[in-house]
Amino acid sequence: MNYANEIDSLIQGVSLAIGKPIPREKYEILDRGLPHTQPTRLPFGKMAVYMFLFNSEFLKIGKANHRSNARFCSHHYSLSAPSTLAKSLLADDEMISFNITPSNVKDWIKTNCRRIDIIMDADLGVFALDLIEGIMHYKYEPRYEGFASQR
Repeated sequence: MNYANEIDSLIQGVSLAIGKPIPREKYEILDRGLPHTQPTRLPFGKMAVYMFLFNSEFLKIGKANHRSNARFCSHHYSLSAPSTLAKSLLADDEMISFNITPSNVKDWIKTNCRRIDIIMDADLGVFALDLIEGIMHYKYEPRYEGFASQR
């Protein structure tokens, strides 16, 4: 599926519908593919919404502002920070059959999860970042966001 086109249509449609269109030249959608290369840094003056998919299921959708380089680049591949994709995978009984271990979780994510990033100009502001993250949450209902009991 071409998620980049769908994501672009969602951003354009919602921002236009609320009367605050987000210009296309202010963001880019990077589908890092499968397997994906882990980003090394969030570009200067940028913020991002990042998404991890396994098969066709969205697992994690998050955001990083211009001061959150670690959250964007490495946070979700490790066990050292709270609330990471790595920790969620290891705690999920349904993922046991994929032989994910603390020692291989980083490589497992890069090999088995598609990553899509929406890189935005920081001057769009935090409300645009929150809006785009919210649109993605609402559309794709990621497995490891929020509490299952609240869905």
